Amino acid sequence: MMGGANVFLTGAPGAGKTYVLNKFVKRAERAGKKVAVTASTGIAASHIGGTTIHSWSGLGILDSLSDDDLRRLGGSERLAKRYNGTDILVIDEVSMLHGQRLDMINQLAKVLRASEAPFGGMQVILVGDLFQLPPISRGTDVLDFAYLSEAWAELDLQICYLTEQHRQQGNDALLGLLEAMRRGEVNEDHGLLLQARLEQEAPESAVTRLYAHNIDVDAINQRHLDALPGHARQFEMRTKGSKAKVEQLAKGLLAPEFLELKTGAEVMFVANNFAEGFVNGSRGRVIEFENDQPVVRLMNGRRISVEPHSWSLSEDGRVRAEVTQLPLRLAWAITIHKSQGMSLDAAEIDLGRAFTPGMGYVALSRVRSLDGLYLRGINAMAMAMHPQIHELDDTLRQVSAQLSGSTEDIADEVIIAKTEPIIDEALFVKLKDWRYQRSQTDGVPPFMIAHNTALSAVAASLPTTPQQLLALSGFGSRKVEAYGSDILAIIAEHKPAS
Repeated sequence: MMGGANVFLTGAPGAGKTYVLNKFVKRAERAGKKVAVTASTGIAASHIGGTTIHSWSGLGILDSLSDDDLRRLGGSERLAKRYNGTDILVIDEVSMLHGQRLDMINQLAKVLRASEAPFGGMQVILVGDLFQLPPISRGTDVLDFAYLSEAWAELDLQICYLTEQHRQQGNDALLGLLEAMRRGEVNEDHGLLLQARLEQEAPESAVTRLYAHNIDVDAINQRHLDALPGHARQFEMRTKGSKAKVEQLAKGLLAPEFLELKTGAEVMFVANNFAEGFVNGSRGRVIEFENDQPVVRLMNGRRISVEPHSWSLSEDGRVRAEVTQLPLRLAWAITIHKSQGMSLDAAEIDLGRAFTPGMGYVALSRVRSLDGLYLRGINAMAMAMHPQIHELDDTLRQVSAQLSGSTEDIADEVIIAKTEPIIDEALFVKLKDWRYQRSQTDGVPPFMIAHNTALSAVAASLPTTPQQLLALSGFGSRKVEAYGSDILAIIAEHKPAS
């Protein structure tokens, strides 16, 4: 990854994909790379501190790119700056991204970066587990997997398949079941294992209940809340930013717009705050209210006074939307789809109404060990996986093993204090002279052509293409069109001091 190759980082849940990704992003940024961290869903994006690929790409809810769309988006100065200012594009949870959308991003990147290289020449890191729930296609039964797209083929991805398990205990039977499901080798012993968990009664509290359908989840949570004595306290989400951006951000969060709580309510944290002692998925119970704010006791006994938490949507380094709400949701039950990315100590899972391949795998892989699994029901679909994924997975494992055998470990990182960019002073003087002459010719003040800070950035980075110039602060598409050829010619003719 640090070598600049396009990579598909994959592996089973709990194998450490997010950990490796975060380490890579930090290291790449320290190496001076501009990294755009995105994910296919808002929930996944919140886990990695990024934004959705739909928002970052500028495609929004578009399902296809017409010629008019391409002209409009391709002419956007804002998107041009974003794409040309990005060295590395990360897309997490790529299994939930439609192949058509990946093709659209590839197509737009080529236009905005004026390059026919895959994604306009950006390094692309795709992350995900293809055994997770597939993309949901509206109005069709066709599964548009990202790995079947033209963009995936163009990227010529190197495969990094993580095989160590960090979520479930290594000797736990649940890990063997999940691995058997991945390999399509579920047998009678695995069936007996699940049958035994069907006979185990879940404790009334201390477990999260996972269901296939939203209607089941909402009904269960409301029924349990209503059964508690006392009046419910309401907490409304506060928002900043445009309505469209706020809706986009809030839609991808587990935090509800209106949260009702009572003493005794079973809740789950939906954000990470290591300093306060909770992470996304931590379960607890409201034990009291202090100053109108809930106090939650976690299952490990820790007492937390819950304060409002803010989530933001950033684009081009600016916060476009922000929502603030208590980082809690009622957690007697949640949907299996919403559980993706969570690690739970215990869960009661109803797979009796599983309706799509991979749903059972996602639900079962949320739990850290077999002892924490309580089944209420299971159907044939719950154990089904998309058959074409098995063959692909075998290939990915083999390719990754071959790559591992021929790849040396990267050297330990030496952290070097960040220094100011080195400016070619002689080139800076030439650029200022040119600016003065051009201002005289055009009859405009020199600063309207380019500020000193913009010329300093040019003298430090030495761009050789209009796209590289466009990526610099102070240069929009109009300035690049008007002055780019002059500036690039001066750079090409300049002989730096030896």
